[in-house]
Parts: sequence; structure tokens; C-alpha cells
Amino acid sequence: MSDDPFNNRPDGPNRRNQDPQFNWRGFMLFALAITLLISGFMMNKGLTGSRKVFNYAEFKKYVEADLIDSSKPLSLINSDATSKQVIEGSYFPMPASVTPPAAAKTGGVEPAEPSLSKPVLTEPSKEVSDKPALETKKSESKDFSVAVNIEFQKEELHKLLDAHKLVLIPVYDNEMWSSLIGFLLPLLVILAFFYFLVRQQLRSAGRGAMSFGKSKAKMLAQDRNKVTFKDVAGVEEAKEEVQEIVEFLKDPKKFQRLGGKIPKGVLMTGPPGTGKTLLAKAIAGEADVPFFSISGSDFVEMFVGVGASRVRDMFEQGKKNAPCLIFIDEIDAVGRHRGHGMGGGHDEREQTLNALLVEMDGFDTQEGIIIIAATNRADVLDPALLRPGRFDRQVTVNLPDVKGREEILRVHAKKVKLADSADLSKIARGTPGFSGAELANLLNEAALLAARRNMKSITNPELEEARDKVRWGRERRSMALTEKEKENTAYHEAGHAILNEVLEHTAPLHKVTIIPRGPSLGVTMMLPEEDKFTHRKSELLDDLIVTMGGRVAEEIQFGDVTSGASGDIRMASRVARSMVCSWGMSTKLGMIEYGENENNAFMGRGSSNYSPDTAQKIDEEVKRLIDEAYAKATEILLKHKDKLDVLAHALLEYETLDGNHIKEIMAHGRLLNPPENKSKPPPPPPLPKAPDARPVKREDEDDGGMAPGLTGVPA
Repeated sequence: MSDDPFNNRPDGPNRRNQDPQFNWRGFMLFALAITLLISGFMMNKGLTGSRKVFNYAEFKKYVEADLIDSSKPLSLINSDATSKQVIEGSYFPMPASVTPPAAAKTGGVEPAEPSLSKPVLTEPSKEVSDKPALETKKSESKDFSVAVNIEFQKEELHKLLDAHKLVLIPVYDNEMWSSLIGFLLPLLVILAFFYFLVRQQLRSAGRGAMSFGKSKAKMLAQDRNKVTFKDVAGVEEAKEEVQEIVEFLKDPKKFQRLGGKIPKGVLMTGPPGTGKTLLAKAIAGEADVPFFSISGSDFVEMFVGVGASRVRDMFEQGKKNAPCLIFIDEIDAVGRHRGHGMGGGHDEREQTLNALLVEMDGFDTQEGIIIIAATNRADVLDPALLRPGRFDRQVTVNLPDVKGREEILRVHAKKVKLADSADLSKIARGTPGFSGAELANLLNEAALLAARRNMKSITNPELEEARDKVRWGRERRSMALTEKEKENTAYHEAGHAILNEVLEHTAPLHKVTIIPRGPSLGVTMMLPEEDKFTHRKSELLDDLIVTMGGRVAEEIQFGDVTSGASGDIRMASRVARSMVCSWGMSTKLGMIEYGENENNAFMGRGSSNYSPDTAQKIDEEVKRLIDEAYAKATEILLKHKDKLDVLAHALLEYETLDGNHIKEIMAHGRLLNPPENKSKPPPPPPLPKAPDARPVKREDEDDGGMAPGLTGVPA
């Protein structure tokens, strides 16, 4: 296994799938734009703020005091946009030797600015005009501006300036251009910033929002969440099939010496939760090659042609990293049979499928890319996708058997703290039909239950309670049932239990309870000794009789029936119809399959392929089987009516009885070893104790389970 995962390479093939980085270039452009705006504002403020603004009276006094620099001409700014004019020039600050009259009267203190009164020279005027003093003033000159109105002050202004030998030069300035530039410059800076920012975003989004045709396949990081074949159990044959691919990738010459070629595609099919995706993760963990994963729904978008483009881009990535593995989960999203459905197929999906077919086996097909796909609807896939050359090998991942379930439980048990006394083989026997995902959930529920009980490890009671919770739901001890309903439930379950114990071709009885669980008010559980993949007719007939036991017991005891047997009726009808239509167990109709016509898919469901007369015969045969089972159940329960009463009262008292207690009642007519978990809750002091109060179930009670079939009284 390489120490450097592909996702961590800066120039690796999965750069498009990396998380978006911080846009430093856009941030720098934004900072530059803000800096330019602030600099322009400060510069403009600095230029205007460094010039002293006089009113006309102050300007006149400075001129009369010869404090205006005559070495430079004054500028008269004439604007086309306004009738006002501005005089600009340089002035000298008031020297200490010049004191305005107000200052002289107050003791010679110079104000900050000259007053409007005419200043008085405290020293002889000749000293003011001395050259050293003039040089000093020149070195200290400052700029000023004063607003004037030439229309009213023209003559007075010319006399004043001529008297002091000051030159005024008109300067024409058009403020429209300066205003326009002052408005457009910040706007252009902002627009330039947004242009560069958007261009950068488009470049970075070219692999995302703006490039719909790019593949969304992600390369698996090989140093994170590593799963190997040791983590996969219960599917040994499927594991051997895919393990051959890993060996080929590691040592191709071993298989090429005899001219063999590795399959181009492997399709894993099976029920949900059996470990198809987990098997793909194990392949990724074992193979030292790039591994891309994508879901079938990632190809289809709202835009036509996007799915086909993504398929081509995905294979382009694969060619650049060959040899590699590409895993497509839920491929039935794009691989459905073409041309089915009303109005033809979905154009976008069909284009995507066509592109996938061409890329897997077309004129430009290249070696080195192995496609692994998973689905639980292989029956809807297009035949062109399943032919050799595309998906050469189909691996069926079935539900695990009892041995596989025990192995799966042991794999998941490594992640929890299990007590030494915990018997995983018993749990495996009591979970027929469980998938790997359900078994993992079972152990997780057991761990949570043990934690709620403040236990240090998981024991058998927690495992069995978790199994019952996963299959039938959690116990509903808080459910308010009347005494009449509890008695009806007790006789219902007692009828199931007695028939299961008396009949020959039934699974061993494990437990009977009248504690509501999930949708059922009570449950009769059987624990099969081994998994069954075929069912004999005698076994099915006995199962029908046991199914009828609940309704028959109610009728015998109360002379009336309830709606509690709806689940039993539904199950019995399904089994009887399968015996007649699918399994050829009817002597009247023979070994003919009376199913639905699968060729007519226009209406979305198949139509019957037999005549109305045959349909009537099928209904008669189904009813005959159920009526015979009902009559047989009535005969047996009437024969064991005393046992039925004893068992029902025992259930009312103890709520839960295991298989051994049922055997004692059937053999001796009473309980020889009552359950030790009888602990009725004490009634409130003012009320008398109820004779059939519900006992509290202990934590170490044996909960057991049963094969798929009888579920007692549904709600």
C-alpha cells in the first residue's frame, strides 16, 4: 500500500474534488482597491487641507500689511461651472515685529490670525523691508485661497493689488472634467476588482458549478477508513470472486501467461444490506491502485447531455490513472432497460447509458479500467449492459446463512465490549433472514441497552432483547390494555403455542409473550434448528394450521372473534396462494405457474396470464386450504381445551413463557417450574391488588426469537 494517498498529492488526479481553497488573489485585489480609494481620498484631502482659506477682509489686511508674497503672481481661478472666482497665492505669517492695533493696546500679544483692523508696525517700516527679514519671510511662506466676486469687487481689488505691486493672472479651469474623473476613478477601480474576482471564481468553479459535464467521481484516500477483506464476513463466495481482481492488479503476469484476461466489469447484486458497498470498500483497501467511487444518480442532471459528458470524463480520469478501479453504486439509476415506460424511456438517462456502454466496450476501449457496480435491482438493467465484454462477471451477494451470520456478528463484536458468556451462535440461530446491516444494528442496539443499564459488558439478555427490538420493535410496556384485551391476547397466543407444540412438522417453540412489541399485542416465537431454503408441503400445511390457532382459540373461548388476527389472515392467504400459483401444490390445478405476465410492462405492473375461470378455481383452492387448516386447528384445540386454559392463565400471570414451560403444561397440565422472574409491581395502597397484574420482566430473561413467519397478534 502506498504511503502517499492520491488525494494528498497537490498535482494528483483528484484535484477537482479537493475542498475549495481561500481566494488569496481576490482578497489582495480587494485590499488594493480599498487602498487606492483611501489614498485618493486622503491625497485630495491633503491638497485642499494644506491651503489656508481667507475671507476677503482677512485677505485685504494681509495685502495692506505686505504679507502677501509678491515674488509669485496671484492666480485668479475662473470656473465655467460657477460665477464665483478664487484667488490663490502665498502669504507670510505675521512676524513678531508686526502687531495689530488690538495687540498693541493689550500689551503686544499677537493673536493667532490678524484681526480685521489695520495692523500697526511697532518697528520702523524700513526694518520690515530689510533683505534679511524678507528672506526669512520668503522661507516661511504658505499657500492661501480667497473667494472673491469680480463683478462687485473688481475696481477695489485692482486698486488694492496695484498699490502693493501684486500681479493677478487669470487662470481658466473647467471643473467638469475633474468632477467626472473624481466620480469615474473609484467606480473603475471597483469594477476592475469585481472583474478579476469573478474571473477567478469562474476559473475555480470551472470544475464545479460552471462545468456540469465534469465527472463527480471521488478518489478514495487510501490511508483513511481503510477496509480490508478481513472486515467482510458471511459472503465467502463473493469475496473470492472479487479477490481475484485484486490479485490480478497486483500480479497481472500470473493470469496472462495462459492468455486469460481480467473481467472488464463486475456487477454485484443482492438484497439491501448484504454488504455490496462494503465489499467494494474492501477491494479499495486491498488494491494498490487508484479507486474512484460514484453513485448512479450523480450522472443524471436537469440538463440534457450532462450525464453522457460525465461518463466520458470519468473514463478519461480512469485512463490517466490506469490501471484503476471505478465503483458505481446503485447503477440501476442510469442502467435501466431502454424503451420501457409510457412514452418511451427518459432521453437523458438513455444517453447516459449509451455513453457508458460505448466506454465499457467500444471502438476506443482501453485496457486497465475495471468497473465494479452494485445494485439490488438487477432485473431492471438493460441486457446490453450485462453481456460479456461489459459486465463479464455477476457476483450475487445473498443473505448470510447461520454460519455466515455468526461470522458477521464476530466481526462486529470486535468493536464492542462483549461478555465472555455471550453466545453469538444462539443469536445467529435466532436471526434467520437478517442481513449484515441488520446484524450490525443488532450489536449496536445491544451496546446501547447495556450502557443504559450501567453494565460493564454486553451479555445474552441484551443481545436477545436487541434482536427482538430490531425484528419486531421495542416493548411497549406502557401501553394501556384493558383486562379483557389482555385475556383475549393470552388465549390468542396460547392457541398458536399449543398447535405449534402438537403438530409434527413445525419449528421448535422458543418463547410466547403477551407484552406488546412493535405493531403486535403478543408474539409466538419459534427458533429453527437450521436455515431452510425449501419448504415441504407438509410443513406448509402445518404452518397454516398454527396460523389459524389464534382466531380459533378466540372463538372457542369467547364465542366471538376480534380484528387482532388480521396479520395471521394476511400471512395464511399469502402462503396458500403461493402453494397454488407458484409451487404447484394443488392437485386440482397441477404444476402450472399462475403468475403475472411480466412482458406487459406498459401499465407499470404485470397482468394475469390466465382466464377468469382459472382465477375462480385458484380462489377456490386457496379457500379450501385455509378452511381445512381452520377446521384442523379447531379440532386440536377443542381436544386440548384444558391445556389452553392453563397456558392462557399462565401468560396472564407471568406474561412471558419459554418453550420448556409450554412442554410442561402439555405434558403435565400445569407448570412444574414456574418462571423465577415473576415480580408483579405493588398496587397503590387504596386499591386492592389486581389478580392478573402485569409482572416486571427481569433483565436476564430469555427473550428468544423465531423464524420468519408467525408474529402473533398484530395491532
